[in-house]
Amino acid sequence: MSASNTARDAVVTGMGFCLPGRLEPVCTAAEVWDIAANGVSCITPDEVCYGAVHLTTEMFDQRLSEIPSFFSHHYTNAHRFSLVSLVEACADAELDFRAGDLREAALLVGRGGVDANVDSYLSVLRADAGKTTALEAMELFVAAQQAVTPSDVALVQSALTRSKGPIYTVSCGCASSAVQIGNAQRLIRSGEVDVAAVTGVDVFDMGLIENIQRLLRGAQQAYENVRSDGMPEFVPSFDELMRPYDRRAKCINHGEGSATVILESREHAERRGVRVHGQVLATAMGRDGLANPLACDDSGTELVAAVRKCLGERWRIDQVPYVHGGSDGNPVVTAFETNAITELYGSGSSVLMTSQEACFGHNGAPAGCLGVALTLLMMEHGEVCPTTNCEQPADGLSFDPVPGIRTRPLDFDYALTFNYQLGGVKNVILLGSPEAV
Repeated sequence: MSASNTARDAVVTGMGFCLPGRLEPVCTAAEVWDIAANGVSCITPDEVCYGAVHLTTEMFDQRLSEIPSFFSHHYTNAHRFSLVSLVEACADAELDFRAGDLREAALLVGRGGVDANVDSYLSVLRADAGKTTALEAMELFVAAQQAVTPSDVALVQSALTRSKGPIYTVSCGCASSAVQIGNAQRLIRSGEVDVAAVTGVDVFDMGLIENIQRLLRGAQQAYENVRSDGMPEFVPSFDELMRPYDRRAKCINHGEGSATVILESREHAERRGVRVHGQVLATAMGRDGLANPLACDDSGTELVAAVRKCLGERWRIDQVPYVHGGSDGNPVVTAFETNAITELYGSGSSVLMTSQEACFGHNGAPAGCLGVALTLLMMEHGEVCPTTNCEQPADGLSFDPVPGIRTRPLDFDYALTFNYQLGGVKNVILLGSPEAV
């Protein structure tokens, strides 16, 4: 929904993370910038390439030692990652959740997968009531209640902060936290809340991914023999490093983790006297509208429509010299982004569009929050981060993907960030510098 002149500005004052790192988890804006600005990949190659967060119990307890072990003992990695990123975002925004600074805040969570919930669900399903002790039954109950539903993360975040504000989870695949950024902006602009914490978090089961890889090796040829018009492109493999916008791109690497963004009304942030990273000016979402639930329209038509809806009558595309792309290394994504950029900017445009998915892996729900955070950091630094692992740009790109491992200087006040969900969802966010109008 495009901004109006009478609504309140929604500014970003905090960002925190719990993402794969080179040795330890990446948790602060400075650490994320160091990785992204230097084109570093924290993905570990093995049977499949994966970005793992090696968060130890000591690292978690250092930040949240007050959580009773009876509950924290049953936390999944999704719980732990999300709480760490929330704590780091609060520190960045100078909000003391222990003192009640989030008591009236909205806590909005994006979840794209349920891999972290499966073990707790199966433990209850397979438990023998006749052989389970009372204490074991109670522990199974606590674990299930904290982890069985997709609202698991919102549940533990609300308990930590004692929040009484709006709390809910959105599941929209890899666009989940991007959708919640838009919801947070609307809650702030309408005056319903002054502060909203948006967290995207996902965890992937490595055994599942490895078995998918084995199945795909045997199925690829059979698929090509039966594929007909209208069927989706085959899922890329996971056994080589992902290379967004590169001519050699053919793999996707998943990565676990969490990213949290704090949004506030400008008035609330000014009263607190805190630094503002930037603004969420407008958001929009559309869908390809195809009958096949796994298909994607590579024309880019709906992405163009979402961008124009997002810009509305207030902003022009020529004000936006940078776009944070949503490429996960899939050539289909590159195709519809290329077509959309051509339609929006014209042929031969000089717009920069980069992706840092190869830094931490394709992490699902966190992608929206991470894209907002990275883009605002680029705006603050006056530099665009390179597309990690892009060394040989693909033919026919309608944008500059900034290949290599060095940033590109760019003084800009407006940027777009794109996120997608399997099945044709196109989500667009317009970001601005602190004083952009």
